[in-house]
Amino acid sequence: MSQAPTEPPTSPAPPAPPAPEPPAATLDNSLGAIAKRLGPASVLAVLWLSLPALLGFALLANMEPVANWFSPKPLWQQVLMYIGVFVISAGFGLLPTYAQALFGGYLFRDMLLGVPAALAGFGGASVIGYIIARRLGREKVQAEFDRHPKARAVQQALVGRGFWPTLGIVTLVRVPPNSPFSLTNLVLATAGVSKRVYLIGTLVGMAPRTAIVVWLGTQIQAWADQEKPMWYLVAGIASTIVVLVVISHIANKAIERVTKGQASLEG
Repeated sequence: MSQAPTEPPTSPAPPAPPAPEPPAATLDNSLGAIAKRLGPASVLAVLWLSLPALLGFALLANMEPVANWFSPKPLWQQVLMYIGVFVISAGFGLLPTYAQALFGGYLFRDMLLGVPAALAGFGGASVIGYIIARRLGREKVQAEFDRHPKARAVQQALVGRGFWPTLGIVTLVRVPPNSPFSLTNLVLATAGVSKRVYLIGTLVGMAPRTAIVVWLGTQIQAWADQEKPMWYLVAGIASTIVVLVVISHIANKAIERVTKGQASLEG
């Protein structure tokens, strides 16, 4: 009898390829769905948006007792303590930068000391915020950018055009006084801005409003100075606020022009 031919062994079927990512148009783009996709980055965004606002009012309401805690110490210790607290509290998103800059003017009563100290606090805090944001949210935020063409266009306007254009955009983003420091750290870091551009743009962009807010802090001390008429102090503060509003408007318009131009190129 002849032996029946045996069938050659078959290799196992290759695994099915993963299901393709649904296009952005079919994704659930509700706030809850986006927050779920972002994971830890969404939690960080909520904390960095809410905590500084709440704790900032507490600092502003207690500037005198906090300043009294600093006052007995030598000036150099006050400066180092101020910078250290600024770096930690703003870097971890606990206190807003405007409240701490205002407190610096109130504490030191000197622009030449208060402004550099506040900027040193800004710089250190921004580095901490950058590291935290990159480690917790870089990949998930990038995936979300890739799902939405308009968001991707904004990202390209931010990081896709070389050192100087990106530095210009980061600087403009930091200029407006209503730009939340911690939340902006999260956005810039997870969008792919390099650390060097991020730090330089932060310091340059925040310098004008920092100087203005520190000056306002020095004026709080002057309210008790009877040699200065009340109208003088009110007019000075009012004109300073007008300057902030004008600077903010110019910066926002410039950002809008850049992002619209990039979106038209992408579209």
